[in-house]
Amino acid sequence: MKSILLVLVSMLLVSCLSDGEASKTVDYSVQNEKEIVDYIAANKLTATRTDSGLYYVINEAGTGTQPTASSNVTVAYKGYFTNGSVFDKSNAEGISFGLNQVIKGWTEGIPYFKEGGSGMLLIPAHLGYGSNGSGPIPGGSVLVFDIKLIKVN
Repeated sequence: MKSILLVLVSMLLVSCLSDGEASKTVDYSVQNEKEIVDYIAANKLTATRTDSGLYYVINEAGTGTQPTASSNVTVAYKGYFTNGSVFDKSNAEGISFGLNQVIKGWTEGIPYFKEGGSGMLLIPAHLGYGSNGSGPIPGGSVLVFDIKLIKVN
């Protein structure tokens, strides 16, 4: 009898500890797709969609080296939400980093540009910071980046 009571109390405690809501990952893909498509239309952009859901716009193709997903690059950028609110930006000289050390949207998107090229990346949450977000970026956010690929290091 004591062991049955112990099992029931244990199950009750476990069920109270795992509410399910806190551990759920929210799928923002449909919402993000609509937000990106609406942004493209409102701003009269000509964007290309990749199979992963990333959109990119090439304003200037560039003539230098084209990076790979594992290249080290120097990029000048401004990151903002579709409402125009800026959450991050570099100076004109840009910052250097490995494309294998950043969000998936950058790892996939930057190689569409050559050195000297510029354009825009429209990144859905699953290629950015997901449903959890990071710092000033709320979970589920579409990220827009104006980028200039300064150098493939």
